[in-house]
Order: sequence, then structure tokens, then C-alpha cells
Amino acid sequence: MASADGLALGFRSCTEEVTDRGLPVTGSLPAWLDGTLVRNGPGRFEVGGERVEHWFDGLAMLQKFAFDGTGMRYSNRFLRSETYQRAMETGELTGQFATGGSYLRRLRRLLGGARTDNCNVHVARLDGELVALTEVPVFVSVDLGTLETRGRFAFEDDLGGHLSMAHLVPDPHRGETIGLLTEFGRTSRYRLFRLPDGSRRRREVATIEAARPAYVHSVAVAADHVVLTEHPFRIDPWSFFTPGGAGFVDHVDWEPARGTRFHVVHRETGGVVATHDAPAAFVFHHVNAYEVSADGEGRDSTSVVVDLVDYPDAGVVDGLRLDGLADWLTSGIDGRLRRFRLPTERDATVSGTTITEGLELPRVVPASRTRYHRYVYAQGSATADGNHVLKVDVETGRTTTWGESGLFVEEPIPVREPGAPAETDYGVVLVTALDVSAERSILLVLDGETLTERARAPLPHHLPFGFHGRYFSGPNQTG
Repeated sequence: MASADGLALGFRSCTEEVTDRGLPVTGSLPAWLDGTLVRNGPGRFEVGGERVEHWFDGLAMLQKFAFDGTGMRYSNRFLRSETYQRAMETGELTGQFATGGSYLRRLRRLLGGARTDNCNVHVARLDGELVALTEVPVFVSVDLGTLETRGRFAFEDDLGGHLSMAHLVPDPHRGETIGLLTEFGRTSRYRLFRLPDGSRRRREVATIEAARPAYVHSVAVAADHVVLTEHPFRIDPWSFFTPGGAGFVDHVDWEPARGTRFHVVHRETGGVVATHDAPAAFVFHHVNAYEVSADGEGRDSTSVVVDLVDYPDAGVVDGLRLDGLADWLTSGIDGRLRRFRLPTERDATVSGTTITEGLELPRVVPASRTRYHRYVYAQGSATADGNHVLKVDVETGRTTTWGESGLFVEEPIPVREPGAPAETDYGVVLVTALDVSAERSILLVLDGETLTERARAPLPHHLPFGFHGRYFSGPNQTG
């Protein structure tokens, strides 16, 4: 298969579903690896004979890899959302990121609350349930054992909004999850909330007003603060009431003259303790955040250290449209791993430093979330022949890579070995990859310290390129 066709395979629908199938494993799995990896992403790009406009618009399909210390079992299943059922019955898909429908349909959805439940971006565990997530405030429950769709996940509060951050941030140290809603109105506002573990009642932490709110995909969470990065990719809420534009993204504009603003919010008081200006840049993903004192140590903070991946502009969003996506991906991902140090006691102008470039989909081990981290795992830039897993030592800037000709790896999920010291990288990295020559996907298990391969298992089919996932190590732990 030619290399251009290899990338195209990653955006070809997979309609086959498999239930609890044992996978042949080459190599050896660590005996302690006995949890479940669940991934989410688009599985089908065609509805009613028409192809969707954008990578973000494919119908959601979940994948599950269950480990028992000696082997693994695999399942995949489309999310039977109302959007999916309607698409299968009518041949129409509306209300997506870039695939939308008519002006009247869009207006009805906005006013009537008929939001898409095509939750194809991420997963989380809320009140003991596996929940699929997207960028509107609709959450769909899924059976972790079978991947069967259970229906809408209902909160026990009236906290409202029109958009929802797809990256909920579980804090394993405080036993709660941080989220964000964006509410449109005469004056729009961001609504930060916390959800205690085992609860369905969200508690608002803070509100921040914005005339033209930013498209917020994630935030940074430290032990005592949340950092909202308000980049200049701004939504015009009133444009939803005018004809024109097929999907949500057609109502968002890049306005670099606004620059980027970092709002530092105290998690307990809800106060915005500082707001910092920075040069214009676009951000999908924050890596992590933690507090440091003036001498760089401790939690009696004077600054919050934020690591994130940014881009010089929002061109990446249009670059992910399906009609030119393969060309854009092989042009070299220009995501930059950047570090910002944000004072908590005064406003400032900050510029940040670049640690390395050419990466996306960054992760740290869950135990380091909201605390100091040394290692970042990410997906490296693609060429026509494949890409690589990247591990970055943020203290030294040293990078370690793993790649293989003809393989396109996805988001790496680091899993720390139970009992390993917090500051170490002992454990494994789980990563799905598309094997171009075999026209199927594989699950790789890499060593967390060296990125050498420990095991791999071929799947019975190819998987389209997906987005995010979590490893769940037990019934009472978050990923």
C-alpha cells in the first residue's frame, strides 16, 4: 500500500463490531497490568451516502482493551446515541463541529436545546459510571463490561451552558473532577465547576464573563488553582442567529489582536487571583499544572507552572477537515510544548518558554496530575511513512522516541507500576497504532522508562484515527 493510501486508511470507516475477543500477544505483559483501557473517537465518516466535513464529526465508536496480567481481550462498539440512531434511520447527520445542516435546523437546536449526543471525544468515570464526552453538555453512559449504551447521564443540579469542555480533569488527590461550561447570552460566561467523586451534583467554582468567549477544549488544573487559557479563537454567539455556516466551527474567528489571556482561579474561593496577557496562540491541550513558591519548591505558591501544547494560530482547526487532512498531517505537526509560569499575586505579561516542538495529544501519569511532573508522553509529528511516540523530560529537555516504518501511533497512555515512587517513570505506555501494510490496527505496550517495546497485539480490523482514552485500574479509581 502506498504511503498516501496509508494515511487515508486512518480516515476510512470501520463498521465491524467485535465483542470480548482474545488478542494474540507477541512479547510479554507485566503481571500487574490488570485494568482496562477505553478509547473514544470517530468510527464512521459516511452517513446517507455523504461524507462528513471534519475529523471531529465522525460517529462515535468506543474501543476497550481488558488486561489480566497475561493477555488482553478486545471489544469495539458504536455509541448508540440518539444522533447515531437518527443518522442510521434518516441518513442525515446535523449539529456537529463542522457538519451542520440548514440555518433553521441550527436555530432550532440552539433555542430548543436539541444538542448532538455524538460523544466521540473522550471518556470519564463519573459516579462509578463510564461516560462518553463531547463538546456540548450532553453525557452518555456506557456499560464498561459490554460497551452497550445506557442512555443520557443525568446530573442532580441545574448548572447549564451551551458548550462543555471535553477534557474533564479528574484530581486523584482531592477526589473530585474539574469541568467547564460556556454559556452564551447578552454577556456570555465561562462556568468552572467541581464534581466530587461518587456524586452527580456539580458545584460551581467560578464564573468569568466574556463578550466573545473562546473555544475552550481543556484547562490546566493545579492543586489549588485552575488556569483558563482564553486564546483568541473566539465564538460570536449572535452569528448562530444569522444564515450561513454549516457547523459550529463556522461561527468561530481567529482574532490575534486580542492576544491570549490566562485567568488564574483559586479552587476554594472561586476568585480570579490574577490575569496574565501573552502573545496570541491557539491551544487544544494542556498537559498539567502545579504550584511553586518563590524558591521553586513547595505548595505555598506564588506561581502556577502550566505546560501546554500550542500553535501560532488556529489553522490546525481547518487543517483537520477531511478534504485536506492527509496533506496537513504530513506537512509536519507544529504543536509546541510550552511552559508558562503564572504569578498568583499580581497580573503580568508572560511569554513562556518552548521545551520542544512537533507533538500533540500530551499525557502525564494520573498520579502526577495537579502535582509536579517530570515526564510528558505525546504523539510525535507524522510523515507519509508514519509517526512516533515521544517522551519528554521537561527538566532536561531530553526526548526519547519510539517509531516503526509504516505505523501511525495515536495518543500514548502512560500507566505507572503500582507502588512505584511518584517521581519515577516506571511502568508502561499503552498506545494504539495503525499498521499500514497489514491494513489493521495494533495495541502496543512500551516500557515507560525507555520506550522499548514489551508487547504488541494485532486487532481484527483497522481503526480510524481516534482521539482520547483512559486506563481504569479498578472500580474505584479514575483514569
